[in-house]
Amino acid sequence: MPITAEALATLIREIEVEDPIDYGDLPYDEDDLRLLVCNHIREIAEQAAQLGEENRMTVLLAVAAKLVLENLVLNVKLMQAQGASLEESSAALLRRLSGKS
Repeated sequence: MPITAEALATLIREIEVEDPIDYGDLPYDEDDLRLLVCNHIREIAEQAAQLGEENRMTVLLAVAAKLVLENLVLNVKLMQAQGASLEESSAALLRRLSGKS
């Protein structure tokens, strides 16, 4: 795989300038978390590379879609736990997904 986990983590940091992640009070170092995730994604990409170009792209798109869906579900649960109504949380998530947050 041509990109290292470290280089991928650097790209994530650059993206976070425009779209920051709220790590809150997590008892983990943000850079360690980025690197952990980047290593995992690289492993998935390496395994997918053995499937041929079209199947590799399909696997990577499925992984990305699953992660976005999981993030969406967790955000709805978090907003509801903070007292937001389903309508409020849905509207906020739709704004974010449409890039209007």
